[in-house]
Amino acid sequence: MRKLLGLFLALAITGCATRPTASVVEVPSQLTPALAQGLVQIGRVVAPPPTEKLYAPLAQREPYAGVQVRRDVRYGTDARHLLDVFTPTTPKTGQPVLVFVHGGAFMRGERRTGDSPFYDNIMLWALSQGMVGVNMTYRLAPAHPWPAAQQDIQAALKWVRENIAASGGDPSRIILMGHSAGAAHVAQYVAHPQFHVAPGSGLAGAVLLSGLFDPATAEANPPLQAYFGKDTAQYPARSAVPGLAASRVPLLIAYAELDPEDFHAQSGQLNHALCNAGRCQGLYKLMGHSHMSEVYSINTADKTVTDLIKQLVDRAR
Repeated sequence: MRKLLGLFLALAITGCATRPTASVVEVPSQLTPALAQGLVQIGRVVAPPPTEKLYAPLAQREPYAGVQVRRDVRYGTDARHLLDVFTPTTPKTGQPVLVFVHGGAFMRGERRTGDSPFYDNIMLWALSQGMVGVNMTYRLAPAHPWPAAQQDIQAALKWVRENIAASGGDPSRIILMGHSAGAAHVAQYVAHPQFHVAPGSGLAGAVLLSGLFDPATAEANPPLQAYFGKDTAQYPARSAVPGLAASRVPLLIAYAELDPEDFHAQSGQLNHALCNAGRCQGLYKLMGHSHMSEVYSINTADKTVTDLIKQLVDRAR
């Protein structure tokens, strides 16, 4: 039965990738019963500590066999302008590059905290798929409001384009991936050409997991205002939606079933705008998953998220 379900999912995703529509695709859960129950108990909230407790036992721990990690590589002048670069110990050449932008409600967040396996897990998955992995941090609100994070993404991508070939990466095949506030920042980068490191964005694709894309329609709260400002008259110009609809960058847009409702609404709004512009990319609802489990599950036996990412990456090969 599991094999049949896997075959059905693969066919469904492939079909939607080639003929995306405005309809939301519900991606069947691959969660174990214990994990599914644990996530339901945590509820539809953003809850890193209890979710990490569920997933940490499933994650790889250092030292990582066959992996070379260069930590704290500086890409700018600020203390948070740092990258971790993951490559095989015997790197190949010309590999796609996955750059990950973490979340944290615009005001916090790290690419890694202490000896946590997150978000090394995303980098390890990238290597398992024949990619080079780059994990970045950026400046935070309220000290650094809009558009600081987009400027930082621009600087990080400039570093990648200039340096990643020495680590086996192909600077012409960069996939930029963001989660939560990171997805908002990635969307802003793609949508506003003034931040682009190269004409057309310099990207082969972008992954937007559970993001907020339009501050004018998002739920008003202190973190949102800390980054986008309290002057709502500025919000329409700072929305990512029109620019994403006009962009030609291939996108993966997904959110979790157990996400807070605003993430559902924002993803739906973006999908509607893209389809109205003749740019339907497909919108995926990750059944059973929560805001944090969707990223903590990466590089485990649960391929709910990574099957979708792999499709986008394969288009860039």
